Amino acid sequence: MAYDAIETPYEKVDRILGGAATYIALAASKFNHQCGLVSVIGEDFEDSDLAKLTDLGINADGVEKVKGGKTFFWSGRYHDDMNTRTTLDTQLNVLENFSPKVPEAFQDSEVVVIGNLHPAVQKMALDQLTNANGFTLLDSMNFWMEHFREILDEVIAKVNLISINDEEARILTGEFSLPKAAEKIHAMGPKYVIIKKGEHGAQLYGEGKVFIAPAFPIDQVVDPTGAGDSFAGGLAGFLAQAEEINFETIKQALVVGSVFASFTVEAFGVNAIEAVDGKTLQERILAFRELTNFAWNDKTLSL
Repeated sequence: MAYDAIETPYEKVDRILGGAATYIALAASKFNHQCGLVSVIGEDFEDSDLAKLTDLGINADGVEKVKGGKTFFWSGRYHDDMNTRTTLDTQLNVLENFSPKVPEAFQDSEVVVIGNLHPAVQKMALDQLTNANGFTLLDSMNFWMEHFREILDEVIAKVNLISINDEEARILTGEFSLPKAAEKIHAMGPKYVIIKKGEHGAQLYGEGKVFIAPAFPIDQVVDPTGAGDSFAGGLAGFLAQAEEINFETIKQALVVGSVFASFTVEAFGVNAIEAVDGKTLQERILAFRELTNFAWNDKTLSL
């Protein structure tokens, strides 16, 4: 949970609600199930911002408020292509000494998303989970892969699905080919691997199968911050209501996650995803299906 200052070629905002946990929880909360949040905030965190989450039914019992502390802050500038960005300022603040305490009511959760943090913190959270049949989804990034590989490998070995981008998959495995990279990641532990390719969609690997989905086309990207986290939250929220989690349901969940990401980039911060309801979500999922569906008749191809 964080405050962000974001600059794009079109606009600039100085302090808005952000953070991986915030985006994940907002997306996951759109489904009909209980959703809990484990994070840390400072005394400067606005009550109205916490209410944005709790008013949607998100259980914030796992959110620790540090007296006298300041909330994590990140500032960045997006370049003209909106795919690359420069970090201008990072203030860890209360996140620097964060030791997650998973409430007892959360420990047997059926689906858990471990957001992008130091792998030692991720491991602390994972070690508190008690549901042997629970499904865990992990996010990480190149910094942890390059500087904390040993502990990260321990975390990766414990999860069911890892969701990273193509650059991170190559750094993690040393393989340029994404199918080969996915194969190496499977050997590290996760049964399922999602490799995100930004505006070019995402690839799912698992059970000896591959599924490729495009990104939903957006007329104008306003702010890409949090798109990957919304993707993970939407994916997890969908899986939490599935009767069984397997390759087929994860395929559907990937599409749902992509739709949530498409909403997120249409406005600064959490504004767009906060406004998503069942009707708008269903409409965009159906539109996504139309974009990727085509009829095929073998007789039309003359070889």
